[in-house]
Parts: sequence; structure tokens; C-alpha cells
Amino acid sequence: MSDEKPLDLFPDRAGGRRAAQTPLADRVRPTTLEEFEGREAFLGPGSLLGSALEAGVLPSIIFWGPPGSGKTTLARLLARASGADFVAFSAVTSGVKDVREVIERARASRRATGTATLLFVDEIHRFNKAQQDAFLPHVEDGTIVLMGATTENPSFEVNNALLSRMKVIVLPMLETDALVRILRRALQDGERGLGRSGIGSTEETLILIASISGGDARIALQTLEIAVGLAQRVKRKEIVAEDVREAAQRRALPYDRVGEEHYNIISALHKCIRGSDPDAGLYWLARMLEAGEDPLYVARRLVRFASEDVGLADPDALRLAMAVRDAVHFLGMPEGNTALAQLVVYLALAPKSNSIYTAYARASRDATEKPPYPVPLWIRNAPTKLMKDLGYGEGYEYAHDYDDAIVTQRYLPEELGDARYWEGIPRGFEKTLLERLEEIRAEKARRGRGKAESKEKRKGKE
Repeated sequence: MSDEKPLDLFPDRAGGRRAAQTPLADRVRPTTLEEFEGREAFLGPGSLLGSALEAGVLPSIIFWGPPGSGKTTLARLLARASGADFVAFSAVTSGVKDVREVIERARASRRATGTATLLFVDEIHRFNKAQQDAFLPHVEDGTIVLMGATTENPSFEVNNALLSRMKVIVLPMLETDALVRILRRALQDGERGLGRSGIGSTEETLILIASISGGDARIALQTLEIAVGLAQRVKRKEIVAEDVREAAQRRALPYDRVGEEHYNIISALHKCIRGSDPDAGLYWLARMLEAGEDPLYVARRLVRFASEDVGLADPDALRLAMAVRDAVHFLGMPEGNTALAQLVVYLALAPKSNSIYTAYARASRDATEKPPYPVPLWIRNAPTKLMKDLGYGEGYEYAHDYDDAIVTQRYLPEELGDARYWEGIPRGFEKTLLERLEEIRAEKARRGRGKAESKEKRKGKE
């Protein structure tokens, strides 16, 4: 009989006893820089951190990366490697008073022992401007080395004054291979990890855990720990896919409805539909909807896409987009997801034209950057006798009184000459519109020449 001691991750039937231990993610946190996954990118020869450690002077740094990418761990390891005192607090629960207390302790430590203080602020983007400003003088005079961690783009969330005094290091989402290595070490480690449990795993099962963890080492380790407990319950010596799925349940997709990932994914959706890739469009749509994005927000963006990127090449695109918006509003979620999927595929495969978008941009420039030229008198409204006496509406040619409703009248201010804003693109239905425009312009030119000849003849007779 084995002498391995179960980890007892679950309460017994009698009620309530749980293993009094810290979570696996904390127990197996790297204790040296050599154990840190991805260290080569940050600590290699000539790197910012590698050079700083060699010189013995750490700069103030903001670690920017997704959850579970190692921001806090790396800050702790740098403090240990540099010999600095490590002080950590969260921007969620701490305020300016806490900052002042830390600064005073840092000053005292510096005077007494010459030891630097590395102040680590988790979720630094949650500090308001006043709280962030409280760090400025102490970063500048070297009282503290400030290290912040954020999942949000620091250029949006951190004050420019503070940001200019700090280096930004981007920690990418952990790749599957890196997560598998972390999981394997945790499963085999008998001191800090799960090695004493006697539970093993195939490589395929570890890859499954890594792939459903969204690049987050913390989620991966939590899933592994619970899966091992599930295997122990049924006295199985190896975790299997069913354990993993039960442990993971429905994982939270890495997505922030007001943060950078929100804009990254809607940008990806726009660009792949513009590039006529319906499969990528469906994937990014699913990423948004399954993470809880407002479906009406997606519908609004697709309505805009229908006019900006499809436009007159397929006028039905805008009609379908409006119908889908109404369908999503009427059905709600999850039933509205298929309407949005239908629209994404349609827009991806529709002929593309941005001629309306560029035409409006040209007209907007003239409207805003040139003087507000007066409306020509002949196309002004004349509801009063005074306006008529002043020439309002005089000489207006009512199009329906002419063949094919085509007239040679000028409608732009004379100062703009023959300005052209819409330059159609010969794709889809827009090609038909371009041909129609050329016919109209040719007919106007012909009639214009006829007018000029008649005018000359009248002059000759006079």
C-alpha cells in the first residue's frame, strides 16, 4: 500500500475540513530568475533588466501584460536579485495615506542601512491622478524604485508625468509550451507542488490545460490542482480530459469591455471582414460575444462597417445590417448570435468599397478648412416676397421639367469650381452607379454645349 498522502483538496462528507495550504500557484511561484519562464526576453545580454542588475541600479518599471503572465513574480525576483526591500500593495485597497507610510519607511531604511526599497503596486492603473502624482517626487529623488503591474495600456491609464519617469516592459501572454513546462514542474515537485499526490498526467492532458487557460499561468495551475483532487477522489493515478473540463468549467475569456482588449478584438473583427475572411470574422465575433460583450455594440459597429467598407458596392449590406441590429434587439442573447454571424459572413463576402468614406472626408475638409461660401442664389429657398425680390431662387431649373431629369445647373459655390468628392470604385453595384454618373456627366456636357451655341446664335441675331 502506498504511503503517499492525499492533498485533501475537498471537504469530507462529514463537513468542512479542507487542506490548510496556500494555492498551488503561490506555492510553485519561481524563487529565482532562472526559474522564470521567458526570462531570456527580459534578462538576456544587453537587455534593460540584465544591464540594470549588472550595474546594481534598477529603474522604475511598469510591467504591462495579461493576467497570469508573471508581472508580480518578476518584480519579486528582481527585488531579491538586487538586494532591495520588497514592499507590495494593491491599488484596489490602498490609498495616498498608505503611500506616505511606505515612503517614510523607505527613507528610514535608506538612512539606516542604505538599502533601496522596491515598491510594487499591483493594478497601478486603478490609482487616480492624485494617487499617482504622490509617487513622482519619491521616484525622482530615488527614495523608492517603483514597479507597477497593469493589464491595461499604460499610455491610457498612467499619468504622462509618471509614465515618463518609468520604463515599460511588455510581458506577453504565456505560450502553450511554456505553460506545459510550468504544469509539469508543478506536478512533479514533491516539496512545493503536487509530486506527493502520486497523480500523473499525459502530455496531451497538460496541453489541454494549457490551451484552455488563455495564457494565464495562475488559471492553468488552479485547473491542474483541482483536476488532481478530482482524480484522487476516484482513486485514479492519472488526470484525464474529463477531470480537466470539470475543473475548468467555463473559463473566463481574457477580455475587458472597456479596456484595450476590447479595442484590439473589435479592430481584428473589422480588419478581417474588410479582408474578406469570413472564418476569422466568425472567430473574433465569438470571442467578443462569449466574453460577454454587448451584442448591440457589435451590431452598431457592423452597421458602420456596412456603409464605410461595403458602401455602394452592395447597398443591401446596410439594409441587412439594420435588420440584424433590430433582430438582436428583439431576440437578445444568446439567440441573437446567429443573426450577427450571418451579417459577419455576408459583409466579409460582399464587394468592398470605401468610396463613400473617402468622399465624405474630402467634402468635410472643404467644409471645415475653407471659408463658408454662400449658397448660390438660384438654389436658395424663397418663401417671402423680399427674398424673391433679392433674387432668391431666380433661374432655378426644376429637374423634373427636363428630359431624364437632367439639368446643366451648377450647385456648388463658384469658389469651389468643379470639385469632385465621390470617386466611385468599379466593384459590385457601384460599377453600375459609376456608369450612370458618366452618362449623366456626358449628357450634361452635351446639353451645356447646346445651350452655349443657342446663346451665341441669339447674340448674333441681335
